[in-house]
Amino acid sequence: MKAYVAVDIGASSGRLMLAKRVDDQLELKEVHRFKNGFKEVDGHDYWQIDHIIDEIFAGLEKVKRLGFNQVDLGIDTWAVDYVLVGNDGQKLHDPISYRDKRTEGAINALTTKLSKQYIYEKTGIQFQAFNTLYQLYTEDKENLARTDKILMIPDYIGYVLTGNAVTEETNASTTQMLNLRQGLFDKDLAKSVNVNENQFPHLVDAGTVLGSVSHKWHVKYDLPETEVITVATHDTASAVVGAPGKGDNWAFLSSGTWSLLGAELNVPENGLDAFAENYTNEWGAYGTYRFLKNIMGLWILQCVRHELNDQYSFNELASQAEQVEPFKTFIDVNDDRFTNPKSMIGAIQDYARETNQFVPTSPGELTRAIYDNLSLFYANEIRKLSGILNKPINTLNIVGGGSNVELMNQLTSTLAGVEVVAGPSEATAIGNIIVQMITSGELENVVAGRKLIESSFGLKHYVPEQGKYEGVLTKYRDFLNSVQKTAKEAV
Repeated sequence: MKAYVAVDIGASSGRLMLAKRVDDQLELKEVHRFKNGFKEVDGHDYWQIDHIIDEIFAGLEKVKRLGFNQVDLGIDTWAVDYVLVGNDGQKLHDPISYRDKRTEGAINALTTKLSKQYIYEKTGIQFQAFNTLYQLYTEDKENLARTDKILMIPDYIGYVLTGNAVTEETNASTTQMLNLRQGLFDKDLAKSVNVNENQFPHLVDAGTVLGSVSHKWHVKYDLPETEVITVATHDTASAVVGAPGKGDNWAFLSSGTWSLLGAELNVPENGLDAFAENYTNEWGAYGTYRFLKNIMGLWILQCVRHELNDQYSFNELASQAEQVEPFKTFIDVNDDRFTNPKSMIGAIQDYARETNQFVPTSPGELTRAIYDNLSLFYANEIRKLSGILNKPINTLNIVGGGSNVELMNQLTSTLAGVEVVAGPSEATAIGNIIVQMITSGELENVVAGRKLIESSFGLKHYVPEQGKYEGVLTKYRDFLNSVQKTAKEAV
């Protein structure tokens, strides 16, 4: 029986998921989980990449102990971060996290030389300070001069496992350095950040066979025979493959540490309306584009929970939130202050004070404010998305961990006036596996994969509650316009 392993690594944890097809159902099992995070060293936040790779091998040893001697394996991670590799084939240093402060002001500095509209017309990618373009702009110039290869995080892991170096398109597109028309790294943008486009290994599509895990690792570890397939290596790209959307009028929301809300397109949309709303055209699997908006996501609640000493589960926090009056505090969840504050609770409370609103203090009030405002932001963006694409959005497929938050799912459905289909929560790992199955010939295409997902995993449906929260979204939009206008006037 064919077995597949998804290596799915996020900002706070990683895991290895084992999958097989049994009686036309996809069975999924977590075989190994480990913590992930960045560590401050000499003033910068670094990912512990060697630790991640060691844990992958530990997970593969568990897979073999379960009786699987031969597997396919795909790797997906977060986007934008990279590893610099020298001429000796070794990394120059651990990769710096996108949440590091080094890119503050980098967008303004670079766009004094190349205009924002010029960059957007080339790339179709939204402006965020942590994009690879701005990370490289602030990178140590001596390190860049010693760099033979620039590898995105999942590509680097694949390189270590197999010895083969590629640049997979879905993750590469998030660098804000791929030229939409040429389908290659843009020479002018590369030059502007002191790199050569040839320092990135050749681009490959999702579903490309990378190679077998090197013999040297079999000597060190008791591993199954493992063929590595370069899947849609950006976790959101895998999550969208794992979203069981149907027809032409559905949108997706990949809800986890980040929230990524958008639509799957066959052609990019990088016109003036998309530019004005800072929408992005990330490349998807099989010639698609993920036209989406980055939203801060459940990172805000994760930080609040940690500050509360992790004494409450997420379910307990949601239960407390349900007892609190809704919409007492409006928050722009995409305000920069929520990116990586010393105190998330303090950041929320300061925001409320500065805007003369109710200040949440209890765990339930804080959680309610987060869920309310994420739902409001989602509903507002669905309207914008529909306007930019000039078509109605009838269904929102919510995947990822956030698909389990019933309070937020129902709020989003009611506020946006759309049906919400929630699940699967493991869409990223599932999408990773679907690409492996297509590459191996077990599935014909993504349509077949999505049918398999729908028949294998329980999905929950939410419909708008008529007459509830009327006028709240309009008030929220007016609030956002007001605070954004005040911020511009202050500048």
